[in-house]
Amino acid sequence: MRHTLEAYQAYLFDLDGTLIDTAPDINVALNYALRQFGLTEVTEDHTRHWIGHGGRVLIAEALKHQKVDEQQAEEMLPIFLDHYSEHHADLSLPYPTVVETLEVLKNNGAKLAVVTNKVARLSEQILDTLDMSRYFDVIVCGDTASAPKPDPAPVHYALDAMNMRNTGTLFVGDSNTDVLAARAAETEIVCVDYGYNQGQDVSTLAVDGVISSFRELLQAE
Repeated sequence: MRHTLEAYQAYLFDLDGTLIDTAPDINVALNYALRQFGLTEVTEDHTRHWIGHGGRVLIAEALKHQKVDEQQAEEMLPIFLDHYSEHHADLSLPYPTVVETLEVLKNNGAKLAVVTNKVARLSEQILDTLDMSRYFDVIVCGDTASAPKPDPAPVHYALDAMNMRNTGTLFVGDSNTDVLAARAAETEIVCVDYGYNQGQDVSTLAVDGVISSFRELLQAE
C-alpha cells in the first residue's frame, strides 16, 4: 500500500474508533439509559464491541445481551442521546498521533473529511469540543447522506463536497462497515488495528493495508 503524502489527494476518516476513542463516554451514556429502565449496566468492553452502527443498534445489542425485549431501544434512544450530548467529551480523546498527522496532511494540501455513522449534532459537538473540526473540509454523518455506511452514499457525498474523485482517495476506518462503504465507492481503504471492529480481525477484511498508528499515513512505501 502507498503511504506517501503525494499518493492521495483526499483522505476520508471514520470517527469513532479511528480518529477518537469515544467508547468511555458512550459507555457512560448507555449505562445511564439502562439504569433509567432498571436494567443492569454493561462493561466498556461490551460497548466497544457494539459501537459502529449507531445508537439504536448499540442499545439493541445491550438489551439483547441482557435478554430484554429489543423494542425498548426506541424508548431508550432519546435518553441515551441526551445524556451523551451533555457528556460527549468528558473522557473521549483523539488517538495518539492523530492530530499531528491531520496537521501535516492538511498543511500539505490534502482534502480531509470525516465519514461517520454518528448523527450530525453529536459528531459536530465532539469535533468542536476537541478542536478538530478545523482540519476537515466536510463532515458527513449518519443523517447527512441518503443512507449511512456500509452504503457508499456518504463516501460519494464527501467526494462531491470536496470536488474529488474516488481515485487518489484513501478511506481510513476501523471495521467492515467502512470497508464495505469504501469498496462500493471504489476508494482504497486501510483500517486501524485498534478500533471498534465488532470482533473481526481487520487484516482478514478486503483492505489495502492495516495500520497501528496514524503516523504510518505519512511514511514512505
